[in-house]
Amino acid sequence: MSKRLAVLISNTGTGTNLQAIIDGIEKGLINAQIAVVISDTPDALGLERARKNNLEVAICAKKEELLNLIQTYQVDFVVLAGWKQFIDDEFITGFANRILNLHPGLVPDSLGGHVICPDGTKALWNKGKLTEKAIQNFLDSKSTFSGSTIHFLTHEFDFGPVLGRCFEEIKQGDTVETLYARLKQKENQLYVNVLKKLCN
Repeated sequence: MSKRLAVLISNTGTGTNLQAIIDGIEKGLINAQIAVVISDTPDALGLERARKNNLEVAICAKKEELLNLIQTYQVDFVVLAGWKQFIDDEFITGFANRILNLHPGLVPDSLGGHVICPDGTKALWNKGKLTEKAIQNFLDSKSTFSGSTIHFLTHEFDFGPVLGRCFEEIKQGDTVETLYARLKQKENQLYVNVLKKLCN
């Protein structure tokens, strides 16, 4: 039996993770169906992708209403794909180990730990940093690799059981735009790989 997903997006992204998940389902890689795509605003680009694929969409401007809305769709997993609203404690408790978050940094397996890059250097967690600031931090810190992590959301900010990571080598002359363009492709594939494991 296929899993039911709620994919949460916003107008801060272009919906490429959503598209990667849609494509992964259509190719039979992910044993799931998208029950609903939820945005906090009606102008999110991902909503166009959802409608083109005949997916149900919903707008939830108030985070206090999100839990009740999602519960009506009886989903197995909540997938954050550019969602910018704060997820409150009640929601996290209600969907414990069922909310997937993509973080633009390399989340360790333990609070005191760290991730090692492919070249043996310590990776940056980028705790508390949103996408552009996180990518800029990789560059400012003279890191050799950038990377992202998909983890289950927990009450500990930007931390939780890690489901998968990806790395992207930083090239001389990279800008936030060039580096993130390459990392984004890895993130898209990472979401497919993680959901494939979870749902199959």
